[in-house]
Amino acid sequence: MSRSILPMVALTLTIAASTPVVAQPPQFSFDWPAVAARLVGQLDPAPGESVLLVARPGLFDALIPHIRYAVMEAGAIDLGVIDVVEEPWPAAWRGDVLTPGVDRARAVYREMLAGVDASIMLPGARPDHPVYAALQDLLREGQGRTIHFHWVENGSAFPLPGQPLPPGHVIDAAYQRALLDTDYEALAALQQRFEQAMRGAEIRVTSPLGTDLRFRIGDRPVNRQDGDASAARTDQGMILIDREIELPAGAIRVAPIESSVDGVIVFPLSQWDGRPVDGLTITIEAGRVVGVSAVRGQAAAEAELAGVPVEARAFREFALGFNPLLAVPERVPWIPYYGYGAGVVRLSLGDNSELGGEIDGGYVRWNFFTDTTVTVDGEVWVDGGRLVVS
Repeated sequence: MSRSILPMVALTLTIAASTPVVAQPPQFSFDWPAVAARLVGQLDPAPGESVLLVARPGLFDALIPHIRYAVMEAGAIDLGVIDVVEEPWPAAWRGDVLTPGVDRARAVYREMLAGVDASIMLPGARPDHPVYAALQDLLREGQGRTIHFHWVENGSAFPLPGQPLPPGHVIDAAYQRALLDTDYEALAALQQRFEQAMRGAEIRVTSPLGTDLRFRIGDRPVNRQDGDASAARTDQGMILIDREIELPAGAIRVAPIESSVDGVIVFPLSQWDGRPVDGLTITIEAGRVVGVSAVRGQAAAEAELAGVPVEARAFREFALGFNPLLAVPERVPWIPYYGYGAGVVRLSLGDNSELGGEIDGGYVRWNFFTDTTVTVDGEVWVDGGRLVVS
């Protein structure tokens, strides 16, 4: 009997040892009621104000009824949802049908939405969609306000060179925490202090790789993305993006006086014209790109800039993130939400007309830096990618 049992035991152990253990993926649950309450709370609709949602079918559908209820609970008027066309489009759809169709819809939407007080752009809605474009037309005329709740569907998360983006549930958790737990009053106060410090001062951005850029902002508009989407705040806006409030929140944005921008921007490994470029240095004089050099891939950078309208080969904007809940993590690092995290710097190239600058031409290139030092008349605000003033 013992000889017949032992082989069975051994066989059982062998099978158990060779059976793969399937790890369960980490779980994350959206708190839809809390997210909706925060969005509507930051919008702060007055009783009787009308609120419209713009959404892409299939994205964040579960959030929509909670927002609509929160709008009604605030005493505002729920106008419902306008869907954008789901993408990708079928290959058989023709551009000569789509382009005039978009133009016609945009014109009609401008008339139809002229009386709308506030809108929320949900994930998947983009400025090239006709309803979104029509709302921007109205914003430029000083009508209404919008919340941009893009999440990751509009490309808000960026990898660092050599580092992958984290899994989606990690990004979702980080964004939801930033949305719900940000100290919005403290964020606004710190951004106001930075704006006041910049007025009349020289701002300098340096990096270990060799970036050394100086500029002044004079009386240029400073866009403070502090999450306040109330009419009282947005009605004071001077430029388009003052009426477009990003949530999660955290960055200031400004187009410096073009003639004041001088120095060099040195990039980590980056991609230009769809090709890798290493050791890229761009020289800026009086706001214009006057020199390009690279250790490898220089032709790619030159090719991208050669395809840009001459007027857009220029420095666009300086942006600095202030939200500690969106800072680049020390472990598994990545750049959350458009660089709105504390200490992240954006030195962009191209058209800055939406920021109140003098550069047009349509081209826009965002460039993120996570290791810079930022000084304002010698006072250090960011040291090696870390915000040191609080």
